[in-house]
Amino acid sequence: MVLLQALLSGLALGGIYALVALGFSITHTTTKTLNFGQGEVLVAGAFAAVGSLLLLAGKPYTAVLEPSDVTIGRYLLALVMTLVVVGLIGVLLYFTAIRPFFGSGGMSWVMSTIGFGIILQNTAMAIWGSSSIAMPSPLGDDVIRIAGAGVRPQEILVIVVTLTVMAGLDYVLRKTKIGKAVRAVATNQQAAALMGINVAAIVVLAFVMSSGLAGLAGLLIAPITTASVFMGLSIALKAFSAAIVGGLSSPRGCIAGGILLGCLEALIGLWRAEMREITLFLLIIVVLMVKPEGLFGRKTMEKV
Repeated sequence: MVLLQALLSGLALGGIYALVALGFSITHTTTKTLNFGQGEVLVAGAFAAVGSLLLLAGKPYTAVLEPSDVTIGRYLLALVMTLVVVGLIGVLLYFTAIRPFFGSGGMSWVMSTIGFGIILQNTAMAIWGSSSIAMPSPLGDDVIRIAGAGVRPQEILVIVVTLTVMAGLDYVLRKTKIGKAVRAVATNQQAAALMGINVAAIVVLAFVMSSGLAGLAGLLIAPITTASVFMGLSIALKAFSAAIVGGLSSPRGCIAGGILLGCLEALIGLWRAEMREITLFLLIIVVLMVKPEGLFGRKTMEKV
């Protein structure tokens, strides 16, 4: 029973890691860059959701959310509003922190994305303060029993939504024209441009999708952990670790890596909580030593 409960919680946590890891994968495959402010985009998503719910409830942005304020209808509207906000953040991130450094050599975009994330974090702190903000779940907090294991409705929602989003995104990337265009740009931007694909638009779309996934993760996890301006770093670090384990070049690998790390973290927590981070990062070191491209990644061959 305890083991099943840990696995269910690990699946929910792993789903959050997988969503953020997918964002890392999308931007890396299309632009060969990484958004190291991804954790702060998750924070922006959580607080955009809080602000949207307060707005829909007719309350000021500094008010406290009550369970009656968070209905399913308002939660869905807040989801749409949050995705719009983080999508615009993704566009702004690309044009201010990524595009100016294309072709300049070096890794200037690393510091620019970190700086962008710090700006996001401090903006949220200036508006809502440094204290955590409770965000009630639209499904309530009554524990649901599954084979004797207790699980919160929000955790089930996280699992269902993340699996649905992942399946939908996998279908879009593999079966639709837009998805094929994204894959073409990821393979070779010059060849994609010669085939008539608007490479600039696809790259912007990649950052919108990446930010949208992080924002969705923030909205989903806020009712479980509360919304905090400091929540992004830890989640983003573990999500990036999941992407490394699964393979940055493989969206499916990022999903598997996220779920693996989430379940592993929950199961090790049953034994010794202080060993969770140690074990996770030892796993990453071993994977990098044995299979540097990740468990599901592909080796890249460079012609010289």
